[in-house]
Amino acid sequence: MIKSMTGFGRCEVTEQEHKFTVEVKSVNHRYLDVNIRLPRKLGFLENAVRTVLKAYIQRGKVDVYISHEAYAEEKFALKYNAEIAQAYLNHLRHMAEAFGLENDVSAVSLSRYPEVFTMEEQEMDEQELWGVLERALRGACESFVESRIAEGASLAADLAGKLDALRGYVDYMEARAPEILSEYRKRLEEKVMELFSDRQADESRIAMEVTLFADKICVDEETVRLRSHVDAMTAALREGGSIGRKLDFIAQEMNREANTILSKTTDLSISNVGINLKTDIEKIREQIQNIE
Repeated sequence: MIKSMTGFGRCEVTEQEHKFTVEVKSVNHRYLDVNIRLPRKLGFLENAVRTVLKAYIQRGKVDVYISHEAYAEEKFALKYNAEIAQAYLNHLRHMAEAFGLENDVSAVSLSRYPEVFTMEEQEMDEQELWGVLERALRGACESFVESRIAEGASLAADLAGKLDALRGYVDYMEARAPEILSEYRKRLEEKVMELFSDRQADESRIAMEVTLFADKICVDEETVRLRSHVDAMTAALREGGSIGRKLDFIAQEMNREANTILSKTTDLSISNVGINLKTDIEKIREQIQNIE
């Protein structure tokens, strides 16, 4: 099976104190380009998220949106800063001695000075957070891959139809080639008959002219290679996997053969078929840009 580079997946996981919602969407891109949007306080999990994504995605411009809700009240701890309290106390004693004041500092009054007591948010349990987020992330990725596979099946069916059309064009060209030579020979003989009454004398000359003409317009090699490329692309589609780059290379080779055929042929019917051939190859190349 093949995968499209366009896809969307979403998953939501709620577990006790945490709720994670993950959305993954992508469009076509030459390489893998991942943009992750995490809540700032969860930034330390970005590398772990990227590692999981690479197991599901090989190519595409991917946007990942992660939201987090904490249901439990935020946990804080009261911290006593003894060094700061001691510094305040020392300065107050010096002031009392210097100005002859009563040193009536109590523990309660000292505790009111800035930074003597502070409230600190307790650190989050990283393993617990990652466990919930990973479930949501993998769920979104699996949904995302399923959407890519479904779109890929449609692309494969469309490409298969276009490849069948290319085979038809090649069949026509191969069948038409001998007819072109026969028609050319007939016209040449008629022209010779008009100019010379002794036809037999020029039979070898006619054969030589037909041979030269055949060498000039012959597209046998191109049609053979073109058919081979069509078969190779068909086989790659059946094989599946990340074949986008491979298909793009084959399509370039197809286009090269089509250009050569058009440059060689002098036959109007083959020219018309060649134009249709190039048009369908271009459509194939456009579709391939969406394949992973």
